[in-house]
Amino acid sequence: MPADPDLVVAAARGWLGTPYHDQASVKGAGCDCLGLARGVWREVVGPEPLPVPAYSRDWGEAGPFEVLADGAGRWMLMVPVADAGPGALVLFRMRRGAIAKHIGILTSERSFIHAYEGLGVVEEPLTPAWARRIALAFLFPAPSEGY
Repeated sequence: MPADPDLVVAAARGWLGTPYHDQASVKGAGCDCLGLARGVWREVVGPEPLPVPAYSRDWGEAGPFEVLADGAGRWMLMVPVADAGPGALVLFRMRRGAIAKHIGILTSERSFIHAYEGLGVVEEPLTPAWARRIALAFLFPAPSEGY
């Protein structure tokens, strides 16, 4: 069962203005795109299921493995990109043939939140240039009983 999309969007918006910081996931202090997704997970779903190992800035160019897609697919609910709406986590391919290496959270049909180097966490229009880069979409799961 998916998490309430309004809660996901509200949690993501709570990170707006957080500075960009590689490998971090601390609201208000710093995060990268994965750190934003991890922080929203903690706020909406609960504790992270596994620790995230250290990664380099160029990890996305280091091999053919869909690391983000595999991780998201293991813990989240995959949906067709065409069905992704507010609250969906989307993975972007930054260039054709590359692995998906950037993360955003849709806030409407026309906007999304992401952490981007030089900008920090921002909400911006889902322009055609961004939209055509969406490779995969996932929903955050609802918190499990007892959490």
